[in-house]
Amino acid sequence: MGQFSWIAQDTQKSISNTYPTPVTMTDNKGNKWTENNYEGYGEFQGKDFFELVVDMNPQLLKTKYRERLNDVNYKFSHSYPSELREIGIEIAFGDDPYLSPNLNNNSEIKWTNSKPQDCPNQGWTNL
Repeated sequence: MGQFSWIAQDTQKSISNTYPTPVTMTDNKGNKWTENNYEGYGEFQGKDFFELVVDMNPQLLKTKYRERLNDVNYKFSHSYPSELREIGIEIAFGDDPYLSPNLNNNSEIKWTNSKPQDCPNQGWTNL
């Protein structure tokens, strides 16, 4: 499992595992997961950022990654969590347009169609 760090979209501060502050991940349906002690692995209150990328982009799963899941009729039951995470990472770092979860320090902020920036310091400073 690799480490991932982003810049909070509202405060422009690093989502840091060394200087933890509450961070809320929000999807395009308004669901929220607030993590108070981010450990650097892409999980916010037990929800994986990259699995959420897959959940938010079913069209890519049905087209581009269909064969990879052996044509299984995937109904977002998370039957294949590690494979879904890998696909989410590929989507997030690929060239196809996709919907992304938002990451904010303020839990009241609503989802917008924007992607959080990667933290150049990988969460080791509080920018």
